[in-house]
Amino acid sequence: MARSSRNLPEGCFEFFITARCANKEWFKIPLPEVWDIFSRYLAFISHSYDIQIRAFILMANHFHLIVSADSANLPPAMNYLMRESAKEINRLSGRINQVWGRPYHSACVIGYVHYQNVYKYLYRNPVEAGICERVEEYPYSTVQGLLGFSHLLIPVQDEILLNDVEFQLEWLNRKPSAEKYREEIRKGLGKRTFSFGLSKDRVEHPNNRTPI
Repeated sequence: MARSSRNLPEGCFEFFITARCANKEWFKIPLPEVWDIFSRYLAFISHSYDIQIRAFILMANHFHLIVSADSANLPPAMNYLMRESAKEINRLSGRINQVWGRPYHSACVIGYVHYQNVYKYLYRNPVEAGICERVEEYPYSTVQGLLGFSHLLIPVQDEILLNDVEFQLEWLNRKPSAEKYREEIRKGLGKRTFSFGLSKDRVEHPNNRTPI
C-alpha cells in the first residue's frame, strides 16, 4: 500500500512525511541495504519531481522525511518512492508480502518555528529510542553525510545544520525540558497541517542563540 488518499494544501510548502512497515515489523533486510535503496530513490524523486529534500532518517521499521515541494508534485513522487522501495525490499528479501502498513502520512508544516520543532523531532528519534547518545552518531540519517562522516547520495538542502554546525548540534542534542514535548509534536504531526501547542520549549530561531 503506497498511496496517500488525502488532499494536500495547495501551493508550495514544507512537508513532514512518515511511513511504517506492515504490523510494525522490521524491513526484513539489513538496514544498510534499506538505506542504499532509499538513497537512490530519494535522489531520483528529487531530480525527477522537483522535490527539495531537507532531512531524512531511517529507523528499523519506519522513516521520517522533510521535503519542500509543490503539493501537485508530492503525491506522484511519494507514490513512486513507496512503490519502488517496496519492490526492491521484497526482491532482496525474497518475500512477496506487503512492506508498508498503510499509506504514507504527510503533514504540511507552515512557519519557521514549527519547522524547527519538526526538524529537531526527526533527528532526535534514535536518541529518544536509546540507540545512540548523540544525533550525529546515528548512521542512517542525513546528518552524518552533511557533516562529512559518510558519503551522502541523497541531495539534501539543509538551511539549519550548516548555518552553524557546532551550535546546531548542541541544540539538536539538547533534550527539551517541557513535559510531554514529544507527545505534543507527534499529535501535531498527525494532522493535515502541523500545529503545536504553547509549550515553553517551542524553538526560537537558532541565530538568536535563544536557549531551547
